[in-house]
Amino acid sequence: MKVLTDRFVPQSSRKSEKHDISPTPLVSSDSEHSDNKCTLWSNVFAPSSSSVSQPYRESSSTSGRKQLCAATWTSFVKKVSMASGAIKRFQDRVLGPNRTGLPSTTSDFWLLGVCYKLSDDEETDDGSVVAALKQDFSSRILMTYRKGFEPIKDTSYTSDVNWGCMIRSSQMLFAQALLFHRLGRSWRNKNSEGSSVQPEQEYLETLEPFGDSEASAFSIHNLILVGETYGLAAGSWVGPYAICRSWESLACKKRKQSDSLPMAIHIVSGSEDGERGGAPVLCIEDVIKSCVEFSRGEDEWAPLLLLVPLVLGLDRVNPRYIPSLKATFTFPQSLGVLGGKPGASTYIVGVQEDNGFYLDPHDVQQVVTVNKETLDVVDTSSYHCNVLRYVPLESLDPSLALGFYCRDKGAFDDLCLRASSLAEESKGAPLFTVTQTHSLVSHHSSCEFVEDTEEEHGEEDDWQLL
Repeated sequence: MKVLTDRFVPQSSRKSEKHDISPTPLVSSDSEHSDNKCTLWSNVFAPSSSSVSQPYRESSSTSGRKQLCAATWTSFVKKVSMASGAIKRFQDRVLGPNRTGLPSTTSDFWLLGVCYKLSDDEETDDGSVVAALKQDFSSRILMTYRKGFEPIKDTSYTSDVNWGCMIRSSQMLFAQALLFHRLGRSWRNKNSEGSSVQPEQEYLETLEPFGDSEASAFSIHNLILVGETYGLAAGSWVGPYAICRSWESLACKKRKQSDSLPMAIHIVSGSEDGERGGAPVLCIEDVIKSCVEFSRGEDEWAPLLLLVPLVLGLDRVNPRYIPSLKATFTFPQSLGVLGGKPGASTYIVGVQEDNGFYLDPHDVQQVVTVNKETLDVVDTSSYHCNVLRYVPLESLDPSLALGFYCRDKGAFDDLCLRASSLAEESKGAPLFTVTQTHSLVSHHSSCEFVEDTEEEHGEEDDWQLL
């Protein structure tokens, strides 16, 4: 990675890679090249600054301004062209060659629990299946890098370019859970750029909390604030386990402040050994505890978001796990996978054969404010993507996280049955197991994790970095 970065970033422009605490990190997020890429970005779009978050400062000299303007613009265009090409080549090395569209195969396509049966027979398939698939994919919520937001805490970061992809990927998964809860799995986005149709209120209520400011409940600002204990910091990268725990803490905090959060969050991490790479254990008794805490003792059940951080190999996903990983997308409770390549986290929402189809957070967009109270038409086109991208599952980084949404107890019971059957068919390599009750797994609720000790976090960091 560093060798590739060295080819595209001037030596004098590189920042210290102080966040690289492991020579061979196994987490799927922005890694050792993030600071270098950020510097490259700033050299192009903010020539007088050393960081993407710092403002451009114009020269105070006025002599020869017209001649200088033409020369500066020519130089700027050249830099943009060279840098964009360098970043594209760099990302190609990380995610692999750009694979878009549908492969030439008629195998079933599973998208978050919905099956699309493709066919090459023109008499039986008039293209409606592909059209429905693309509409479903483009209706999923996309979160990408943003620029121009208010500084994060006491830092100068006004953009998360090249370091926030794991956070953005997790926002996508969480937003999808909220969308399923409010509008159901069958909802489709009928709004496009320039459309005069007012989006549904529930849809706007889903997007609004993900604004890029401390005032937005599920913003990158608030995630970093509550996730400091787990290693979240502006300009730094984290793994799936840390981001899952950060969401758990944020959900607990917001639940204490108001009743706006409509679902409980439970992390399936299992025993102490399980947190170091073994199969996590989904304990039904522990899930009930999480639901009781969420309902403040009024009910033993609540709508539920399950997050399952996993380590499925060493350098890449062990092939033994791929059949089970693909099977989870057939579950009606599926929320997909947080995963990708080292240094490039994505949100995988579908599978076909051995390819994973994902939403890519690495595009850079300007900050957008979504307000559910406004009477004006809101342009939400930047929250959706029409381009199908895919990556071979065998090339994924082994550190990833599964997501499941259970609307009611019936959906949860069905998930447990499916997961148990999948574990039995895994030939000794289950993703996770299910048990009714046990005494070996120490349960930590979302509220309890807010007050964990530093010693406990040290143990979790050992698990995360293996």
